Amino acid sequence: MGNGDVDLDVSPQDSGHGQPVQDPPDLPLDFEAFYLGHQEFFHDFAEIHLGSRRAAEDVVHHVFLEILGGWDELLQQGDLEQQTLAVLHRGVTRRLDEDGRPPAFLINGPIAKNLEAVRSQLEMSSSTNGLYEAILELPTRQFTVIVLRHLLGYPTKRIARYMGLDTRTVDYHGRKGKERLRIRLGLPAAPSKTRKGAGQ
Repeated sequence: MGNGDVDLDVSPQDSGHGQPVQDPPDLPLDFEAFYLGHQEFFHDFAEIHLGSRRAAEDVVHHVFLEILGGWDELLQQGDLEQQTLAVLHRGVTRRLDEDGRPPAFLINGPIAKNLEAVRSQLEMSSSTNGLYEAILELPTRQFTVIVLRHLLGYPTKRIARYMGLDTRTVDYHGRKGKERLRIRLGLPAAPSKTRKGAGQ
């Protein structure tokens, strides 16, 4: 028996038979496709907020169970990507509230470096005072684009696929999020690009 066998959901008495303790449920094919296409992103998103893969896996497991429980209703409502992102966001927020702590990206060193990159892209001053809180206060789509683009480093096309949006819409939410952060933090507006070429 190898070390990898320890994590299997098989009782020691059944290990010779290779039968799982519980048969997997029959899942709708469209839900399976959704799971396969989104589970990596859901885990990354949860991990960057919760600070550990184990906590992220636990939360995402419950998030997918919640999505599965309301799958038919979610399909009828339309805007599946946005609806499921809201479920993920609620699940992560609920876990943070239960733990009584802020998101991990407020306290993790590597992610703090990514926030430095966000600061420079927003042409911020040397002070990050209020940046983290301002990011948390963004509307859902702006928050998601800012986190995916600047904290997780996802390219626009990947963000668009995960959010079910056109790449131009992702860019729009990114610009609006940056602008909202700039105003919230009382930073000066960036120089207009149109004026640069006007004098040439």
